[in-house]
Amino acid sequence: MSTQGRLGRRLIQLYAGLVLYGASSALLVEAGLGLEPWNVLHQGLARLTGLTIGVVSIAVGAAVLLLWIPLRQRPGLGTVSNVFVVGLAMDGTLALVPEAPALAVRIPLLLAGIVLNGAATGLYIAARFGPGPRDGLMTGLHRRTGRSIRLMRTAIEVAVVGTGFALGGTIGVGTLLYAVSIGPLAQLFLRVFAVPPASHGSTAVATGSPERVILRP
Repeated sequence: MSTQGRLGRRLIQLYAGLVLYGASSALLVEAGLGLEPWNVLHQGLARLTGLTIGVVSIAVGAAVLLLWIPLRQRPGLGTVSNVFVVGLAMDGTLALVPEAPALAVRIPLLLAGIVLNGAATGLYIAARFGPGPRDGLMTGLHRRTGRSIRLMRTAIEVAVVGTGFALGGTIGVGTLLYAVSIGPLAQLFLRVFAVPPASHGSTAVATGSPERVILRP
């Protein structure tokens, strides 16, 4: 594949992944059976402020990006795009998808949201345009403190889930199911959406820290 063709594919993957990530998060909101960690916080803040969850996601992403400055992190196109595209896609999907009061509908919505989230994560990370703001915070703290990425991820996500739950965010079976399934799903889709290299060689994409630990946008 030519360099220009690879760039075009990577850009398509980046924005398709971000839009699908926002859409998948909206499906989890509609399911009402538990959200992924950061969206527990976003939902709690949305209920507190009266803003939409997508707008809160954008505001939190921008605030987290400011924390990159003392951590000496460098954002990429994917980082900046993540801040806006995911939140807009989430609000857009929530406006289009009708409420699902019946459990028989909410369970398939939950499962579809988790699988779609894994696919979106694979698309976005394989594009290699930089980590999302929340992922960069995690890897930046890892480099600055010397603590493991697993510890940093756990500490941050426990903090955001606890704060979000206290503010009214939804924790449930979906939160647990997401936690145990997103890693394997993202690894699978990373392989599916791996962009062929410009020269002959491995097509593996899980070489940098964000890909290796399956971070989310």
